[in-house]
Amino acid sequence: MELLHLRYFLAVAQELNFSTAARKLHMAASPLSRRIKDLENEVGHRLFDRDTHHVRLTAAGNALLPIARSVLEQVDSIKWRLDETARPQRTTLLLGVPTGIHPDLRERMGAFAERVGERFEIKRWPGGTDRLVEAVCDGRLALSLARLPIGADPALEQLPVMSERLGAVVPRDRFAGRESVALAELAELAYAGSPTAVTNAYFRGLDQQLAELGIRKRVELGSATFEGVSEIVSSGLAFSISMLDSRSPVQNYRLDNVTVLPFTDFQPRLETGLIWRKDRANGGDLEEVVAAAQQVFAEPLHS
Repeated sequence: MELLHLRYFLAVAQELNFSTAARKLHMAASPLSRRIKDLENEVGHRLFDRDTHHVRLTAAGNALLPIARSVLEQVDSIKWRLDETARPQRTTLLLGVPTGIHPDLRERMGAFAERVGERFEIKRWPGGTDRLVEAVCDGRLALSLARLPIGADPALEQLPVMSERLGAVVPRDRFAGRESVALAELAELAYAGSPTAVTNAYFRGLDQQLAELGIRKRVELGSATFEGVSEIVSSGLAFSISMLDSRSPVQNYRLDNVTVLPFTDFQPRLETGLIWRKDRANGGDLEEVVAAAQQVFAEPLHS
């Protein structure tokens, strides 16, 4: 079994669509399908159920998914681990970073890395909030940015670092010339939630809040990416909720027939915090690092 087989498997498992996965891998769908069949033959299990309309993970595929992720994460970390041994005078620390971090917050991250740079090398580690919080708890990450709330874990401390105003992501042609929108105007559209990989407690709570405010229709997108959400909004079937600020990197996923409008009767905001383990900060191995982070991120940002 080659590592490429696992990368191919993970790409298909994330997209549940061979054509989309093949495009992301810069290859044709037919050879990708053959590589997956080779992997299935080698492991002795069918990993995907396929028909003309759907691709689904089998029980064996679901079992392989966390194993493949773990193996590839280990392989992808080889370079920085070797770099760490080549520079023993500096300690490498991992800072978790969720998807779509605002550029102003990235500037703060750079300032933080520079402040502690003499003794520590800060490496950024991407992921969804739930997985990043778990990695902080078990010590794989020193600190992490996370979409709040994360729950009341007594082992963790958190510092609010940014608040972002959210708006309705809607089909542009349906709301041409509009500068805002009311929730009631969206009732005929289905609500497309955030991609599975970035869904967390905030977006689950937002879904429930929308239901209580009269938005009943939902569209299930499985493991769709931001591009997938934008695609279904562009088609006129749904709306979603995302950052209003034009500088947000999430704006890069928007298609031509998609726009984001502020609500007239709903004021959702996405809060981001910096989290760390108390025992590592208070007299622990991260006391100096956390103190520096608290200084750099002391004043919360707003957009």
